[in-house]
Amino acid sequence: MSEEKRVGIVLVSHSAEVAAAVAALAKGLAGGADSVAVAPAGGTEGGGLGTSAELISAAAASVDRGAGVAVLTDLGSAVLTVKALLAEDELPDDTRLVDAPFLEGAVAAVVTASTGADLAAVEAAATEAYDYRKV
Repeated sequence: MSEEKRVGIVLVSHSAEVAAAVAALAKGLAGGADSVAVAPAGGTEGGGLGTSAELISAAAASVDRGAGVAVLTDLGSAVLTVKALLAEDELPDDTRLVDAPFLEGAVAAVVTASTGADLAAVEAAATEAYDYRKV
């Protein structure tokens, strides 16, 4: 079976546990989504709270399947770290920082990517999560 080009997804959190849990939840809600490469990039190399350019770069490389990489972040310095990596060309071609809520956006991104959608559609679905109403 040839490997189909798919959008990969990186979830960047200040906490390794949070990033891993959101990745697991998003994949679970997408029916397991085995066809979608999702990588958490949480915390620092030493296991502390924070963000790591090295962990983010490694996660993006690990999910790159030739159709682009969508990166979702939780808080401020995660955004700044991803922006710096993009500016320095340290991430795969067609990597996008997606402006979306972390949890809801991750679920929407993974579900959409699991359909074989392109990067623009994955980004749009994640961004639309800002409009999800709970009441």
